[in-house]
Parts: sequence; C-alpha cells; structure tokens
Amino acid sequence: MLKIKSFTFNPFQENTYVVYDESGKGVLIDPGCSDQFEQQELADFIESEGIKLTHLLNTHCHVDHVLGNAWAKNKYGLDLWIHPNEKSVLKSVEVYAPNYGFVGYRSTEADQFLQEGDKIKVGKETLKVLFVPGHAPGHVVFFHEPSKQGICGDTLFRGSIGRTDLPGGNHNLLLQKIKEVLFKLPHDAVMYPGHGPETTIGYEIMNNPFVGLNARY
Repeated sequence: MLKIKSFTFNPFQENTYVVYDESGKGVLIDPGCSDQFEQQELADFIESEGIKLTHLLNTHCHVDHVLGNAWAKNKYGLDLWIHPNEKSVLKSVEVYAPNYGFVGYRSTEADQFLQEGDKIKVGKETLKVLFVPGHAPGHVVFFHEPSKQGICGDTLFRGSIGRTDLPGGNHNLLLQKIKEVLFKLPHDAVMYPGHGPETTIGYEIMNNPFVGLNARY
C-alpha cells in the first residue's frame, strides 16, 4: 500500500512529499525545506517511520521546490532526478534565490534524468512518470496507478492551474497537457499539488475555471 505524507515548507507554502510503502522504502519529492527547523521536521518523520529513501525527485525546479535538494542529497546519499528540460531552470535558482531571501541556498546538479513513461520503484510499488510541461518546460507528474494517486507539482491545483508567466512557461501548452494527460486519468484519482489541498481529477474536470468543462478562459 502506498503512503503519502505531506509537509508545507518555506514562505511560498510549498508542499513537500514523502511517498513510501509498508516495506519502508520511500522517495522524497520536491523538498522545499528552507531552514534547519524544516529540515529537522522532515528528518524526524523519516526516522520515526523507519523510511529508507531511495530517490530524490523534482516535479520541476522552481526555487520553492528545490530549496532542500542539496541537504537531502548530502544527508541521505541520494541521486537527484529531474527532467532534462529542467537543467537550466535548476541552474538559474542560484542566481535569483537571494532575491527571495534565500541567502543560504546551496545549489546542486541533477544526477539522473526522467523521461515520460519512466517507472520509479517505491519499495514494492511503482510511480509512473507523466510529462506535463507548461508551468515549467520539464514538469513531470508522478502517478501511482493501483491507488490512483498522483504528485502533480504545480500543474493542477484545486480550482486553479500553475502560473505560466515565469521563464519557460507556456499557458496554452499547460492547458493542452492537462486535458491530454491528467484529464485522461480516472475521475476519482487524487492529485496532491505543490501548493494547497489535494483535489480529484473529476472535480477539476467539472469545476476548474481554467480548464474544466465550464472554463471561462
């Protein structure tokens, strides 16, 4: 059985996820921990549950989702996995992070690269990599088919979508990919976003004002 634990970190109120199963193996997705207190909160949970992390994954590489990458790589000896289209996005964080007050940001590079259709093992479970660019050029979603749960980063929120006015953003492409990829998932699939509460695909199809059936945009 797949288990998902969320943490809300940094001034952007970013959702960090630990995804694990009963074997004790797990992956860390989008560590946004920006100080030692947030790092300790995350580490305490991992230790208390006896989780052995095997992967460090980024849905995309905007600053609020990568603040804890270097810390996690060092503490747990993990490789960082991103989509190759995110390499320049990750590199740029070291330039603009201080502008947001993250003066202690430690940059790091990716070790492995994700492609659409890849499968990431989480103990006895498997996450499938879905490619959903638009908010960021290499944005991916991690979906667990048996439990119909996904970590969707900043693609789709409850009642909203990811912003597309940042470098590499593409509004029309994001709308297209949400419809072609995410909206083809089961209607009762639960999506855990990069900010805010979880939602379901069915709810967004019916109610999302940007991309749902009654979209006004």
